[in-house]
Amino acid sequence: MLNIFLFLSATFLLTFLIGRALEKIRVPWIFGALLLGAVLAIHNPFASVTSSETFAFLANLGMFFLLFVIGFEIDLKEMKKESFFIVKATFFIILLEAVIGSILIRFLFGYEWFISFLIGLSFATVGEAVLIPILDEFKIINSKLGQAIIGIGLFDDIIEIFLLVLIVVVVGSTQYSHFSIGVVLVSLLALFLLTVGFVKLKKEGKQFVFLNIETLFFLSLFVLFLFVGIGEYAKTTALAALLSGIALKTFIPKERLQLIESEIKTMCYGFFAPVFFLWIGIQMDLGYLASAPLLVLLIIIATTSAKILGSYIVSRKELKVKESALLGIGLSVRFSTSIIIIKILFDNGFIGKELFSVIVASSIVFTFVVPLLFSYLLSKWKIGKSH
Repeated sequence: MLNIFLFLSATFLLTFLIGRALEKIRVPWIFGALLLGAVLAIHNPFASVTSSETFAFLANLGMFFLLFVIGFEIDLKEMKKESFFIVKATFFIILLEAVIGSILIRFLFGYEWFISFLIGLSFATVGEAVLIPILDEFKIINSKLGQAIIGIGLFDDIIEIFLLVLIVVVVGSTQYSHFSIGVVLVSLLALFLLTVGFVKLKKEGKQFVFLNIETLFFLSLFVLFLFVGIGEYAKTTALAALLSGIALKTFIPKERLQLIESEIKTMCYGFFAPVFFLWIGIQMDLGYLASAPLLVLLIIIATTSAKILGSYIVSRKELKVKESALLGIGLSVRFSTSIIIIKILFDNGFIGKELFSVIVASSIVFTFVVPLLFSYLLSKWKIGKSH
C-alpha cells in the first residue's frame, strides 16, 4: 500500500510535469493538480490515502493559504482610488451574471433562490491574475482595456469578501445552537477587532522593517493560524484566513512586503495549494458529467454571454465594441476563490455532488479556453502589440 509521503511525492512530480505543458497554452500550472484529481475521480487506487484525516488536513491548509494570499494581495488604498466607471462596471456585470446564474441553478437543479443566488455570485468572481501575463505581452496593461480588467478584478475582491461573509452566515445558521451563539459572536468580534487593530497599528509595524525575512515569515504564520484558530470557534475559518492576509498586508512595512509575499506564495503554491486542488478534482463526479455534458455547456454559454453583454452595456461609451467584447471574455476567467466558495457549500451539504462537479468542470473549461481565446482575438483584431 502506498503511504501518504510517496503519494505526495508522485502528486508533486505529476503536477509539475502536467503544469509545464499547461503553461505553454497560458493555463496556470496549478491546474495540473486539479486535472490529476479529476483522473483519480474516475478510478482512485489510493482512496485510503485521499480519504485520510491527514490528507484532508493538508487540503484544508491549502484552502487557508490560498485565501491568505488572496487577502494579502488586496490593496485597500487602491480600491479607494478606483474610478466611478470601474465601480459601476464591477457591480453591474457581476449582478447581471449572478442573476442569470441563479436563474439557471434554480430551474436546472431545483435549489432554493437564496442558495442559487450565492452560487450565481460565485460564477461572477474574476481571476484577473491569469490574464495579466497576456496583457503584459501585448503591452496593454496601461490601456483603458487593461486597466478596466485589472480594476474590475481588484474591486471584485470586495464582492468575494461579501460572499464569504454571506456563506459564513448561511453555514453557521445550520450549525449553531443557542448555547454556542455567544462563542460565535465573540469569535467574530475578535476577528474584526484584530483586523482593524493591525490596520490601525500600521505605524508601529514600521519597526519590523529591520527584521530578517525568516522572522517576518514566522510572524506571518503566527497571524494566519491565530486568525484561523479564532475563526474555528465560529465556523468561519475561510473568512478568518482572508482577513489575516488583509491585516498583515497593512501591517508589514512596504520595504519588506514584496520579499515576505514571495515567501508566502512559495509556501502556498509550492506545497499546500496543489493538495487542495487535487482534493477538489477527486471529489468530482465524472460519470454524471459524461451523462450531462450539455449542462456544463449551457452554464458556460449563459455566464459568458452575461459577462459580454454586461461589459458591452456598461463600457460602450468608454471602450470600442471589440474592446468591450474582450473585456467580457477576459472577465469570464475564474480561479481559486470561486472554487473555494463552492467547496465550502459542498462540504456543508448545501449543494450536491452533481452541481459541484458541473461548476468545477465549467471553471476548468473557462481557465483553459479564455486565455487562448483572449490572446487570439487580441492578435486578430490587432489590439496592442505582442513581443
